[in-house]
Amino acid sequence: MKFLADQDAYAITTRFLSNLGHDVITASEIGLSEADDIDLLKTSVERNRIFITRDRDFGGLVFVEGIGTGVIYLRMVPSTKKAVHGELERILKVYSENDLKRAFVVVEPGRHRFRRLPGSESVH
Repeated sequence: MKFLADQDAYAITTRFLSNLGHDVITASEIGLSEADDIDLLKTSVERNRIFITRDRDFGGLVFVEGIGTGVIYLRMVPSTKKAVHGELERILKVYSENDLKRAFVVVEPGRHRFRRLPGSESVH
C-alpha cells in the first residue's frame, strides 16, 4: 500500500510500515513539513496515497469539508505505540488498499473504528 505520513507521525511508525513492505513517504520528504492540513490531504489525493496522522482534526476536514481521501488516524502516545502498531498491522491485512482509500479509520490499542467516506461504496 502507498501512504503519505503527516509530520506528526512517529518515525518508528513510518519505519514499521516500510518494514511491512509498504511504500511510505513523509510530508517532510516532499517539502510539506509546514503545509496546512488541507494541502496535505489534497497532496494525498493527488499522489493516490492513504494519509497517516496522529492529528484528530483530519476527521472534520474529511467529513465536514468533504475532502475525500483515506485517512488512518493513530490515537497513540509513545507508551502505546506497540499496541497501536499491532492493530494497524491487523487492519492492513483485513482491508484492501481501495477500502482504506475510501475510509476514515481510527486506530487505538487493540481496536479500531472504520467509517466509510461519504459517497463511497460499501466494503465487502
